[in-house]
Amino acid sequence: MTDNASDASRAEPRGGHNFLRQLIADQIARGEHHGEVVTRFPPEPNGYLHIGHAKSICLNFGLAEHFGGKCRLRFDDTNPEKEEQEYIDSIQADVHWLGFDWEGAVRFTSDYFDTLYDYALHLIEQGHAYVDELSSEQAREYRGDWNTPGTDSPYRERSVEDNLAAFEKMRAGGFAEGEAALRAKIDMAAGNMNLRDPIIYRVRHAAHHQTGDAWCIYPSYDFAHGQSDAIEGVTHSICTLEFEDHRPLYNWFIEHLPVPARPVQYEFGRLHLNYTITSKRRLRRLIDAGIVDGWDDPRMPTLSGIRRRGYTPASIRAFCETVGVSRSDGVVDTAVLENAVRDDLNHNAPRAMCVMDPLKLVITNLPEEAVEMLAAPGHPNRDDLPARTLPFTREVFIEKADFRESANKKYKRLVLGKRVRLRNAYVVEATDVVRDDAGEVIEVHCRYDPDTLGDNPADGVKPRGVIHWVSASHGRRALVRAYDRLFATPNPGRETGDFLDDLNPASLEVHAGCWIEPGLAEVEAEQRVQFERIGYFVADRFDHLPGAPVFNRVVPLRDSWSKIDDGR
Repeated sequence: MTDNASDASRAEPRGGHNFLRQLIADQIARGEHHGEVVTRFPPEPNGYLHIGHAKSICLNFGLAEHFGGKCRLRFDDTNPEKEEQEYIDSIQADVHWLGFDWEGAVRFTSDYFDTLYDYALHLIEQGHAYVDELSSEQAREYRGDWNTPGTDSPYRERSVEDNLAAFEKMRAGGFAEGEAALRAKIDMAAGNMNLRDPIIYRVRHAAHHQTGDAWCIYPSYDFAHGQSDAIEGVTHSICTLEFEDHRPLYNWFIEHLPVPARPVQYEFGRLHLNYTITSKRRLRRLIDAGIVDGWDDPRMPTLSGIRRRGYTPASIRAFCETVGVSRSDGVVDTAVLENAVRDDLNHNAPRAMCVMDPLKLVITNLPEEAVEMLAAPGHPNRDDLPARTLPFTREVFIEKADFRESANKKYKRLVLGKRVRLRNAYVVEATDVVRDDAGEVIEVHCRYDPDTLGDNPADGVKPRGVIHWVSASHGRRALVRAYDRLFATPNPGRETGDFLDDLNPASLEVHAGCWIEPGLAEVEAEQRVQFERIGYFVADRFDHLPGAPVFNRVVPLRDSWSKIDDGR
């Protein structure tokens, strides 16, 4: 089987609104930025990326692609205590998985620590920065609040010489953490709290994953971010909406420093999904409590988890295009994401059969040694996907739910004394059952009509329906994990006060005794497939092995949550 669904290039634009695309087109028409478009994706390497980051990745890389520009990958690594190489590696893998590649080498804000230090000296020399030795408690008191203007620090009017000496003392390790900070001298009475003498450098006696022990002071995000953009020649610094109030500070630094370029910040609304949490602190709590297996658990909203669940890069990109880019935050129904992968896999995933809850069906008029190889299409509408070969044998497995001893006319499956078609095979009629000591049906006997391969019975009595099956002698055993939404309510924790109280008890159902077509056992990891009549599944990225197949459910064939949301 081949997996065309994983090709990110198949994601077609769905026409979602994107005000930034129009804004940049207008700028290019006016000749702004010399007609260039240079964007960047600047994550902090302090955790795994989640579905919200996918929107930012698609936006920044997508805009660069659309306008023939460049997009850089830069790690904003100014907080050494929370950053790890593991996160750097996972973020790069996620970007590549989504189908994007960055221009040039991977960049780090730490690459510019020497330049940022020189910029800090420049602000001190120009009288725009000072070393403040207030304690953190005092600094909060002096800062005021939304209703009260701040108060100037007693260190605010230090001389340039004293500030340079104090900053060098910070650089040399002469202050403990929290004893001193370099602040920009802006306006302690500003209505925008971000302009009330924000911190530029703080003391951190911590080794850095890129620079080691070279520094014991580190620049703040607000100071480093815009200057890194300028150093790299970024034209459009695209941020989520919570940074709108930071834009005046972003511009203030650009205006007061000898930077080589003048990037402009633009904001867009974040992506929020119902039935989902993305807080790193809360996700870590799920892991620590053993509710999920790790950052890449298929129920997690991390890109690593979504990938392991079986979502395709194409579906994620199509989803991001569908929800669009606006100037306001909003909540998107998780069903939109699920429908994106469902649509992708419907068109691209090969078909196969899997029996999740097996019941043996014995075809009594077929010899025990008989094996007939039947042909089945790889996909009902894709001639380029290879056909499958199905061994048809005397004993096969069907789903327990597909048989009843008696049923009304609405039941379209196998009933004692009635006929049904085995998918891609013959019409059979149930004749008898075998029970265990408890009276449970453990085996169904039937007869098949050898003249019904592709035709209805000659007597004109049509079968009640079509059910799937797998040969008992040629099929393969498999472990199948049926994943669902991790939370049972749209807003986890809103009503209960603790999001853990809203977990979905059916978020994972493990089926250890499944039977699959023999060809499925040898597919490669991350191969997506539709189990006919059941849903879309993927060979697990890590646990699936030839001879020991493990499949994860991506999504069911149909949305079962809409009825719950509608109260039905």
